[in-house]
Amino acid sequence: MNYPEHILHQVEKPGRYTGGEWHSVCKEWSKTPLKVALSFPDTYEIGMSNLAIPLLYDILNRNTDILAERVFSPWLDMENLIRERKLPFVSLESGHPVKEFDILGFSLGYELTYTNILNMLSLAGIPMLAAERGGDFPLVIAGGSCSLNPEPLADFIDAFVIGDAEEAIQDLSQAVLDARNYNLSKDQMLRELAKIPGIYIPCLYKAEYNPDGTLKSITPTAPEAPPVINRRILPALPPPTVKPVVPYIEVVQDRGAVEISRGCSRGCRFCSAGIIYRPVRVRPAAEVVSAVEGIMDNCGYDEISLLSLSCSDYPGIENLVKTLAEKYADKHLALSLPSLRLTPDSVGLVNVLAGGRKSGLTFAPEAASERLQRVINKLTSEEELCDTACTAFESGWTSFKMYFMIGLPTETDEDAAAICQMAGRVNALSRGAPGRRPQIRLSLASYVPKAHTPFQWEAQLDEESLYRRADIVRQGLKRWGIKVSWSDTKMSLLEAVFSRGDRRLGKVIYTAWQKGAKFDAWSECFNFTLWQEAFDECSLSPSFYAHRKRPLDETLPWGHINAGVSAEFLKKEYARSVEGQDTPDCREGKCHACGLEKAVAECKNRLHGK
Repeated sequence: MNYPEHILHQVEKPGRYTGGEWHSVCKEWSKTPLKVALSFPDTYEIGMSNLAIPLLYDILNRNTDILAERVFSPWLDMENLIRERKLPFVSLESGHPVKEFDILGFSLGYELTYTNILNMLSLAGIPMLAAERGGDFPLVIAGGSCSLNPEPLADFIDAFVIGDAEEAIQDLSQAVLDARNYNLSKDQMLRELAKIPGIYIPCLYKAEYNPDGTLKSITPTAPEAPPVINRRILPALPPPTVKPVVPYIEVVQDRGAVEISRGCSRGCRFCSAGIIYRPVRVRPAAEVVSAVEGIMDNCGYDEISLLSLSCSDYPGIENLVKTLAEKYADKHLALSLPSLRLTPDSVGLVNVLAGGRKSGLTFAPEAASERLQRVINKLTSEEELCDTACTAFESGWTSFKMYFMIGLPTETDEDAAAICQMAGRVNALSRGAPGRRPQIRLSLASYVPKAHTPFQWEAQLDEESLYRRADIVRQGLKRWGIKVSWSDTKMSLLEAVFSRGDRRLGKVIYTAWQKGAKFDAWSECFNFTLWQEAFDECSLSPSFYAHRKRPLDETLPWGHINAGVSAEFLKKEYARSVEGQDTPDCREGKCHACGLEKAVAECKNRLHGK
């Protein structure tokens, strides 16, 4: 047991900290040359539901020279005890202090976890600023979707992995091993790491700013550092993990998971994932079936999620689901597809998955008016929505939930009112449902502009305007008693700040953490006052980053990170959005020359009609 038993009796969910789960790997510490702590800056339940952790855990532990162990952010009660009792912050597998590892790697999936990174470094006794960490401390690295704009965390992270991490993490680990064998200093090691494709070393770059506060340039300060860092792109998905660690306690995604495809080519202009995970790579159906069998046999799960950005676009998804349902009918396997397009066919597919369990369906039109749908390049006609709802109600589904965004570029009050009209039609259809009338629910999210998207130059709508648009929707739905939930606007503001921010924000993050900011993604912990004070003390304004529309020729903080999709393509898509023109899925027609044709053979062949 990693922490004293009397300590664990004092905390909520002690199973977060005990380790020893089924399939966890504990190698002999003294005989393994390289020690890696895979860290997730949120609770055990969230981190153990993240797909990247088991994948990298499996890849690294298959190397006899590397041990990989897990570290999660302790909840407030456990953190207090660690600090009060001056206990070491330790890994789950061996219970070794985090600061004794060679590499400490963070998975970055959400901007509001940034203060937790600092908190974990502090608990471990590791200097938070990269410039203050010598070679006696772990190399602190980070990867994941947020690393595509690494600048806000540049003060704290030694190396970022840009893009698909499966190969890059192995190259980086081997380079660290080689550096140790040659007794290289930390500075020498970082220069060697900078030579690896997809590895960004922020300390080897200098940022300069214009008098108006905008970025002037980011330039390398060492010959080993390339002026542009190209995203690592795997040509095909690696074998899936079929022996993941099985938690002792219930986690958010308490089921097995198989990634059936990676990437999406539909081109929704608000979606960063649709850009930074391109191109689409599909796992063969036979491999999916084999992986499902392996997870069931090895882990005992009777529920499996088939993961993709758009499961509906998986070739032969109906046959795959049918095959799995028939093959494991005697084991009562439950399958879930968490990302389906809004069509009647999707309901039919989910009917096969659900069997007799039919509670709720969720779809995401995002926008209601045809005009705004063309702006964001996600077309969902009201007729298609109504046909989908009718099919769901006739099939016995008792809840129908819709996700919309407010504050999208060019949105008007009329576009917000269209949400009410669309939801009203669905509500009217629910009256004719057989049996108990289904409950209609609606969720609103404040739009957050993201780096590497056609809307990366757009401003986030100010809070007053967001409230007005939300009130239009809420007042319009009152007559039908439709429940509406809405995300916290101040959380969305911070997300917008950090998603498109520069490295000056590092001092804001540090100051906010010093004031007590942590677990900012949790509503019960989020305190915007701390952040406002931090911005004021650092003489920076969140509105400068979130509410300012940027000229197309402005130097962007992430401009030296090449996600594979060119700035020229993003500008062209931005112009088409202003003109209200949609862009078809490139897999259903011609190649749009987004930039990937320069790096991906399949895209190049499609461009030239091969």
